[in-house]
Amino acid sequence: MTEELKDAESTVDSEESESRRAPEDAPPVESPPGIEELAGERDELKDLLLRKQAEFENFRKRTEKERAEFVQYATAEVMREMLNVLDSFELALRSDDTETQADQTGFELIYKQLQDTLARAGLEAIEADGRPFDPNFHEAVSMQPAPEGVGAGTVLSVLRRGYCLRGRLLRPTMVVVAADGGEGEAG
Repeated sequence: MTEELKDAESTVDSEESESRRAPEDAPPVESPPGIEELAGERDELKDLLLRKQAEFENFRKRTEKERAEFVQYATAEVMREMLNVLDSFELALRSDDTETQADQTGFELIYKQLQDTLARAGLEAIEADGRPFDPNFHEAVSMQPAPEGVGAGTVLSVLRRGYCLRGRLLRPTMVVVAADGGEGEAG
């Protein structure tokens, strides 16, 4: 009996849907007045929405970039201050004033730990000794006659180490550079 009911219901449904359809040869239905104005307003609002979304996305990207630049700047300032600590450690390690070998070893361990920590933060020492002078990374403090076998423009010694932070120069290396023949002190 339930199958007969289902068949009857589907027959009634199909007859109703056919009666709701507009005949194919019927004239097109005119839209009510004001529909075109509403469609134009809808298009304007949709355009405005898309523009506001694009503006917001640009704002988000700009603030994210500014925040990243601020963090990098703050990091660079802290690193510059830490370079003074590294310089002090290097001076202490070079001096012979340490009382015992244990003091010297302690300084070396602390210095190494500090260097490793700063390296993880992106600090890199600029290697200069024995390399050609590069004004982008080196600051020539003086010039000395080139020793035998050393070409002019070669770094003879490093007076103060230079560093880069994530590939950008933080502080140039102060160096003594080999000069041609009899040139002396400069700077």
